[in-house]
Amino acid sequence: MSVFGAYSRYYNLFYRDKDYAGEANYVHGLIQRHVPGAHSILDLGCGTGRHDLLLAERGYEVTGVDLSAEMLAIANLQRAPSTPSASSLLFRQGDVRSIRLNRTFDAIVSLFHVISYQSTNEDLQRAFATARTHLNPGGVFIFDCWYGPGVLTDRPVVRIKRLEDDESAVTRIVEPVLHPNDNRVDLHYEVQVREKLSGRLEVIQETHRMRYLFRPEVEMFLREAGMTVIEAAEWMSGRQPGFDTWGICFVARG
Repeated sequence: MSVFGAYSRYYNLFYRDKDYAGEANYVHGLIQRHVPGAHSILDLGCGTGRHDLLLAERGYEVTGVDLSAEMLAIANLQRAPSTPSASSLLFRQGDVRSIRLNRTFDAIVSLFHVISYQSTNEDLQRAFATARTHLNPGGVFIFDCWYGPGVLTDRPVVRIKRLEDDESAVTRIVEPVLHPNDNRVDLHYEVQVREKLSGRLEVIQETHRMRYLFRPEVEMFLREAGMTVIEAAEWMSGRQPGFDTWGICFVARG
């Protein structure tokens, strides 16, 4: 089931300040360090495709997969035929736990906590199996996720974010509920959207279930899928993860 329904319409607005270019450069560096000359990338959980556009501009052939038709519609709008990299970019709808494309890639990426959205052991096993199935020999699987030591040390709290564009004023309220016996945080989203012209108010409510992970269990799940961790570092900084690390990046080789 997609957790990005009506919320997807405002996704790019909420993350307009996200450093997609810096993140794409970071991922590019990891790929070239571990698979020099890599050409093809599969992005599992591509969302609106902003990482993919930037990676395609670097010369990669990129296929993005996402369960949300709404997200993919936005991704395809951004993939204008006039974009120089458009011919190197393809989006497909599918579940990262079950999709099979009948081809393999030099690198698999799964960014912005997509792996943490796999909130059960079975979800993780199936998502990792998808990555392994599509990975060329010697290729790498790169993903980030919520890191358990950091989440439990600096626990999530209620957050309110207010943004606007020319058409709407949007308020997002996120209320977390921790489930310590499931290694999970349920994020209850309420998005209030006021149209500036008409004054009409729309309220959207969704729940996103997020799994926080620890290195030993990640290593076990990857080993079961036929992959081995070759690098684990704090997302973007590259430093050794610790109790102040919320986001960790794993690189695994098939």
